[in-house]
This record gives sequence, structure tokens and C-alpha cells, in this order.
Amino acid sequence: MNTKIKSVEILPLVKYDMDALGLARLFDRFVPNSNGAEIAPAQVLSLLVMNIMVSSKPLYRVEEWLHDDLDGVTEEPLEAAKYNDDRLGRSLDQLFAADRGSLQAALSAEAIRVHQLETNVIHNDSTSVTFLGAYETPDAQAVTLTHGYNKDHRPDCKQIVFGLNITADGDVPLSHPLYDGNQADVTTHSPNWQHLRELLDQEDFIYVADSKLCSMENLNTIAEHGGRYITVVPRNVREVKDFLQRVRNGEDPLWQHRHDIPDSRKRGAIQTYRIHVGETMDNGARILWVHSTGKERLERNAREQRLIKAEQALERLASGLNQRQLKTRTQIEAALKKATGAVGAFLAVTLEETRTSERVQIGRGRPGPHTRYKEVERVCYQLQWQRDEAEIARAQRTDGLFPLTDNTGLDPVEVLRTYKHQPYLEKRFSTQKSVLNVAPVFLKTPSRIEAMLCLYFIALMLVSLIERRIRLDMKKAHIERLPLRPGRMQTKAPTWRTIMDSFHGVHLASIERSGRVIQTTLKGLTALRQQVLALLKVPIDIYTSLRDGWWRFALE
Repeated sequence: MNTKIKSVEILPLVKYDMDALGLARLFDRFVPNSNGAEIAPAQVLSLLVMNIMVSSKPLYRVEEWLHDDLDGVTEEPLEAAKYNDDRLGRSLDQLFAADRGSLQAALSAEAIRVHQLETNVIHNDSTSVTFLGAYETPDAQAVTLTHGYNKDHRPDCKQIVFGLNITADGDVPLSHPLYDGNQADVTTHSPNWQHLRELLDQEDFIYVADSKLCSMENLNTIAEHGGRYITVVPRNVREVKDFLQRVRNGEDPLWQHRHDIPDSRKRGAIQTYRIHVGETMDNGARILWVHSTGKERLERNAREQRLIKAEQALERLASGLNQRQLKTRTQIEAALKKATGAVGAFLAVTLEETRTSERVQIGRGRPGPHTRYKEVERVCYQLQWQRDEAEIARAQRTDGLFPLTDNTGLDPVEVLRTYKHQPYLEKRFSTQKSVLNVAPVFLKTPSRIEAMLCLYFIALMLVSLIERRIRLDMKKAHIERLPLRPGRMQTKAPTWRTIMDSFHGVHLASIERSGRVIQTTLKGLTALRQQVLALLKVPIDIYTSLRDGWWRFALE
């Protein structure tokens, strides 16, 4: 007899959710096995999505990752060996050549139907996906990898701009527009809104985005087609500059609305938002001026830290005056500008100079009766500075202020609540780049990169749906916390990472005789793990009825 230990962990749960959306069948529909390959591309792509979701190094040594699950710990890699790099690469090529737009639209429609997602509010943002490598041979059919404003702070690397549209209901991604690496964000919103309009088959959803949306062309395009929007107004807009100047000069806005929420950074504290309905923009849309006590506190602390840093730099500068590269006024003023940086307006700096005249011998040697002298002027600099408290006070009057504009017709407080969900989109990017580990990456061709990002989008959708479902069901069951974190620490809002980690150690033990499995036993399905499955509405027999080959997807 021979005993095999096969790791299963979170994978059966993942497969259940993929099956619920019919993902493998969608892959097979859009990427059919036209060449009669031993393993259909749909099976390969489905396993790649699983790999992206659970592997610490997605798309890296996939064959090794599959070994423990498909063949068993310490066994020969028979099944896993079939998923070699060549097969994976060919499947990515086939996915790129397929109608990925229709594939994703069909998947999103199924997610909306199965999970009853609300789509009345959609949040949009973009980030850069950084790639290591030259990529000097462009693909005319793929987006262009090139240098641009890199949000990963890697200007030396080429990038693609990765857009994301998510629901306010559970922060679930519905689509991911891709753009050339040097694409300006302001030019992406009109076509993206038109895409969402077709995807959702509606116009009146609220489109929420950052200040790059706020161009008259973008806003008018949405409004003229019956759409609604909420966005931040850039500070270089005339109405914004005028208002801030009036406030700095002493004008007190009339705060017509107030909204209090618990402060997420300080237990027991309250964060207050006040809203002033200001003047309208050129297109007639109102400007809502919001004052946040939390934002005010952060901005004042940041200014204070910058001032302290600048004063320390001035002290170092003062001690080095009249030496080396700090002998002339031009040199010193350049150093002063660098030292004070963004807080230069809040520091009154005086550079004083003292001129003295001195007789200096002309030529070398000991002085004698015929020695000649010349008068040399010496300039010595001294530095004095102090804080300009009046200017600091003027700046503090605008701390915590930010302007929103919208055409929703909603109550101003409701507009604020809707907009304040925007940071959750940043968390989705964080999930993409940390938990799913999407950047930086290295693949052979831009077309495979584009196909790979399609799989990352699908993985991100699945992660989001799982997080949404467990949180909703915890709320319905009046469960405030679950001990899913290391050391059985409690969490109010389980993340994909904590859910996935909580299933470590679940495995399938099988006993074989003469090549036939005579007994299969599942190990590690604790009461806590069963509770998680129940909250996620995953039938327990998804685990208890596992048999060899459970990881194969049904394509018919």
C-alpha cells in the first residue's frame, strides 16, 4: 500500500466560486480547444487564475506550485509536469487573440446576476503596472509598454496604465481598461464611461473618480448622455483659487451641512465633516466645499514636520557658511531654496553679509622693504530665520478643505458619503499589487502581458466577491469578529489574505493499492474553517467529497 498526501487548502473553495460564475465554460467559449490539445486552454487558464489568487509568486514555477496539489507531497510530478511554461505561454497567446472584452463583459454580467450586485455607483481610478525588461519590439495589437508617470516610483521601468471600475457594493471590479504607459488620465474618462454605459446597459449610474475627471469635456460628455458624476475639483480651477484666497484673507464660509463619523485612526474620537454649498462651475454644476477635521489635523501635522525638517536643514546650512560650496550669495541662495522646499513661504530667512577690507601680500616669500600689497575685500555671510506666524495662520485657514462637484441632485451629505468610498478602490489596487503580486513583473511579450492582466482582473473580482460575501453574512448572523488572524487574533472585516491563510494545512490523504485508491480522508477541516465555509455559503461536501482529479474543471 502507498499513502499520498495532497495539499488542498483554500483551492476547493476557490474552484467553487469559479464554477458558480461559469468561468471555465466562459474560457472554453471564447478560447476553444480548436487544436485538440491534451489539456484545453480553458483548463490551463482556470488553473492560472487559481495560481494568481493563492500563490506567493504568481505565474512563477507554476509546475512546482501544482505538484503538491495534483500529484501529492514527495511524489513524482506527473500531472503537474503537463502544465509547463510552453503550455502556459501558448494559452496566454490564445487568450490575447480571443475577444477578451466580450469575455469580461459576460463574466461581469454573471457576477452581477449571481451575487445581486448593485451597480448604481461605480468608482474609477488607475495605477501603473511596472515591468522589468527592455520590451523594444512593440506589438501593434497590444497596449504600448513605455515610460510615463510611474506610481510605483520606478521611472527607470516601462509601464502600462491599469484602470479599474468597481462597484460601491462590495468594491467588486467589473472591468479593467488598459492604456499605453504614457496615457494621460484625463483622456481616459470619456471612453471609459461610454464603456460602462454599454456594460451596465444604463446611463444614470453615478460615476466617481479623482480630479482627472474634472475637465469640461469629460463632465459635459457624461451629463449630455444622462449620466451622473462626483469628482474632486482641481486646485488650479479659477473658482477654487478665488475661494481659497478669500478664506486665507479671513472670509468665513457658511457651513450649511454637517456629517459626523467615528475616527478610524483614533478609537473613541469623532471625525466631523462640514459642507458649504459654493458657487457653480462654468457648466452650471455646483461646488461643494468640504471641511474635514481629520484632513485638517493631517495637513497641520505634515506642515509642522516639514517646518521642523527645514529648520534642521537651515541649522546645518548656517554651520557651513563661508566654506567650500557656500562662499557666494548665489551658492547660498540655491542651498536655501533646497533646504526650505515647500515651506519656504512660512519661514522669514535673512542672509546678512559683512564686508571687510584686508591688506594681502602680492606674491610669495617673506615680507621685505620692497614687498607690495593689495587691498582685498572679504565677504562673510550670516543666516538668520524665524517662522512667519502670520503666513502660517493664513495657510491654516484652508487646512482640511477640499472641493467636490457633482450633478447628482443628491443631498450634499449623501454626495460626500458616496465620494468617501473612493479610498476602497485604492485598497483594491493594494490587493492587486501586494496580495496578488502583480508588479513588477517580467513576461516575454506585450501580448502575453495583456493576457496576464486579464487573468489578474478575474482573480481580483473573485477575491472581492469572497470578501463581500463573508462580510455581508457576518453582519446578517450578528457575528462581529472572527479569529482568522495569526494567533487566533480577531478581525471585523476578513480579507482574502486572512481567509486564505486560515485554510493552511487542509489536505487530502489517500491510500493506494496496486495503483487504485482504496481510501481517501480529508484532514484539517476544523470547526472554524467549517464556519467560514458556512458564511460563504460553500457546501461542506465541496471538501468532504473530494477525490482525485477534483481540480479539473467541467467544460461542457
